[in-house]
Amino acid sequence: MIYVVICFVVFLLMGMPIAFVIGLAGIVYFISQPMLPLEGAVQMIVLQSQSFAFLAVPFFIFAGNLMNVSGITDRLLGLARLLTRRMYGGTAQISVVMSTLMGGVSGSATADAAMETRILGPEMLRTGYTKGYICAVNCTTSLITATIPPSLGLIIFGFVGEVSIGRLFAGGIIPGILMMVFLMATTSITSRIRRFDPPRRELPRLTLRELGDNLKDSVWALLFPVLLIVGIRFGVFTPSESGAFAVIYAILIGKFVYRELTWKNFREALVMSFKDNGAIMLIIALSGPFSYALTWIQLPVIMSDVIFGITSDPQNLVLIMLGFLFISGMLVDSNVNFLLLTPIFLPMVKSLGVDPVHFGVLMATVVTLGVMTPPIGAALYTVCGIIDCPIEEYTRESIPFMAAILLELAILVFIPEAITFIPNLIFG
Repeated sequence: MIYVVICFVVFLLMGMPIAFVIGLAGIVYFISQPMLPLEGAVQMIVLQSQSFAFLAVPFFIFAGNLMNVSGITDRLLGLARLLTRRMYGGTAQISVVMSTLMGGVSGSATADAAMETRILGPEMLRTGYTKGYICAVNCTTSLITATIPPSLGLIIFGFVGEVSIGRLFAGGIIPGILMMVFLMATTSITSRIRRFDPPRRELPRLTLRELGDNLKDSVWALLFPVLLIVGIRFGVFTPSESGAFAVIYAILIGKFVYRELTWKNFREALVMSFKDNGAIMLIIALSGPFSYALTWIQLPVIMSDVIFGITSDPQNLVLIMLGFLFISGMLVDSNVNFLLLTPIFLPMVKSLGVDPVHFGVLMATVVTLGVMTPPIGAALYTVCGIIDCPIEEYTRESIPFMAAILLELAILVFIPEAITFIPNLIFG
């Protein structure tokens, strides 16, 4: 196994794409083991992609891209502007509310952060926000999409760990709303201290009629995650089929309700989805040999013995696991972490009596947090590249938001009912 670790580290430091890093490292293990035929590595690659349950991922990616070009995203942005127009740091608050609403559309933190930075970044610069603050707000608030259904992280966790995706979707609702509250409070406090974007008192107060008119226009976008959970709960479609439902829903609403979906932007969404799915599916397929190697050497058992040797308290053990996941998320792609670490940690938390849905939502949040932290956070580099912001400035400005996120996570660790209440209410 030492050869596998060396190859993994060397390839990673060389800057090789993460899919090939884990794929080649896994093949090296098969080569180094005479009792394992090399053909087995190829079989593992093919087998990893042969899952009906995982069809939800490409469908939801396509649905998210369709919603972005069919007017659904624009309606959600209008609602977010309306709700935050008299708040302190109002333009930054739009990002928080938008991430909460967009969680049910994109399901991807990096895609959400990039979209909001492109839309809100120029306006925030004109209003007087610093580049670091703009990137910090738009990047950290996109973490809300890690739990609001349909989170891609929750889908992968449920697929790998054989946990009910419907229960995971329902379990992410309260944590997503709670994170919105924490990040809105942080935005308000930091904006007051830095004197960013004070409230525009000349704007009229929000009236129920105005809110009703806006909700009437955006109701089809807001209904989507609700219909998703209800459909899964009552057996209208399986979690895998829910992705296909999302695509049909986006097409029907974009074409016949908002009337903004044309053949041109349909093709754009299709091409973008091919690119996004190609990258994700390549990682998933090439993780097959590596995952098999981890199982063959009994790494889950070894890590279980090590961690259980530290403490026997369930909550402390969960904190230790989350700390490990956070460090791993800083170094390795989030999808890879879900694929490789779920089979290791999930049996451990089950043996502790921890609800898999509780741990799944925590894992999705912590692992996704890695895409917005140095040294190789995808969302971090994406948002900083859009408005040419130094990484050091982003890191400094993101500290208050990271502190708020860690505080919210601590609450979820010690109050698991905040996650399990809705799944138990809906699914029993």
